[in-house]
Amino acid sequence: MIETANRPVIAIGGENLIDRVQTPQTDGTLSIVNNPGGSPFNVAVALSRQGGNTHYLTPISTDDMGALLAGRLEEAGVHIASPRRAEPTTLAVVTLKDGIPTYEFHRDGTAERQVTVDGVTAIMPAGTAALHVGSLALIEGDDAAAWEALFHQARSNGVFVALDPNVRASLIHDGPTYRARMMRLFKAAHLIKMSDEDLEWIYPGKSLADAFDALCADAEAALIVLTKGGDGAEGVTKNHHVRIAAPKVEGLRDTIGAGDTFMGTLLATLAAMDALDPAKLAAFDADDITALLRRAAQAAALNCAREGCDPPTLAELDAALA
Repeated sequence: MIETANRPVIAIGGENLIDRVQTPQTDGTLSIVNNPGGSPFNVAVALSRQGGNTHYLTPISTDDMGALLAGRLEEAGVHIASPRRAEPTTLAVVTLKDGIPTYEFHRDGTAERQVTVDGVTAIMPAGTAALHVGSLALIEGDDAAAWEALFHQARSNGVFVALDPNVRASLIHDGPTYRARMMRLFKAAHLIKMSDEDLEWIYPGKSLADAFDALCADAEAALIVLTKGGDGAEGVTKNHHVRIAAPKVEGLRDTIGAGDTFMGTLLATLAAMDALDPAKLAAFDADDITALLRRAAQAAALNCAREGCDPPTLAELDAALA
């Protein structure tokens, strides 16, 4: 295992769940596999596999599915910061068609939603350099309000804050309230990563290019990244706008966890560069941004060649880029 003690501490907040992946078979039956998941959970795994000093803040259930989740984090080297909870594990039923997932979520009253500002503040690691939050955790309820407050609190305390909305439209019952929360977080975040689908949902009625321009106008992040699947990715700072092509995926299995792997790689790479700092990030030149995006995109491509979210290790990523 990679030695992480001297690496900057990165705290991850947001849901953990089991992806119950259903894949139609040629005989009409369904193949069902239970995979540990949740966007921030996956980011924690991806980050830790690349040597990140990763601390996961969200409660995990004591049930059998929770044991599976905790085991995945521990195997990756993630520090589990929160005490376990008796409430059940959130379940996402994932149906794959041609490798593309659709989701149905069951998360009312589950362990990962037992979040308060005081509770997370009490377990936040000393000397935390960065906090990443995103996805279902920000949609609605007391837990979403708590994560938003913690995000702003971290920024006020000088912590580098990163955001990936990872929009799940089927769970958003109050679009205006959710979008208003996103706008507040866009103003606070130092790093924003968003997919093309996320962007078009948050800015309805706009073309992708116009929506990205609107995000760049609304946000105050040092770096804003847009991922576009097979069309590559873009990165914008105050002084540069960089575009990269998508790397080739050798033997596409599915896209589960691709965006999370991309996000985890951004954080791992910035940590290794001692660039979890908005001033340093804003000072990146076009070559720096290009290299960062290409590395994250290559990690996502390696993940897509495997079943479910299975991010590469640091050695695997380095070998693929060599």
